Amino acid sequence: MNIYVGNLSFSTTQEELENLFSQFGNVESVRIVRDRQTGRSRGFGFVEMNAEHGKIAIKELNGKEFGGRNILVNEAKQQERPQRNFSRTNNSRNYQDRY
Repeated sequence: MNIYVGNLSFSTTQEELENLFSQFGNVESVRIVRDRQTGRSRGFGFVEMNAEHGKIAIKELNGKEFGGRNILVNEAKQQERPQRNFSRTNNSRNYQDRY
């Protein structure tokens, strides 16, 4: 199960987040999302653990204080990305249209 963890302190480390969730079961992976340019935490991350333990962790940790903030914990939703069409037939900037 992939778990979203929001409203994290910018100083929270992956190890601290892993320790928090390991109270509820085996943590498979932890990832804190960072800004590409600055490397600074963006204040949210993801934890993967089995579904049974993940549901318990969500129930117990959502809204709890961690690192001086009340964290938001819920099941991560798959992000839907728009379909990109690179076909020349559907491209409004077709070479033949310009000349």
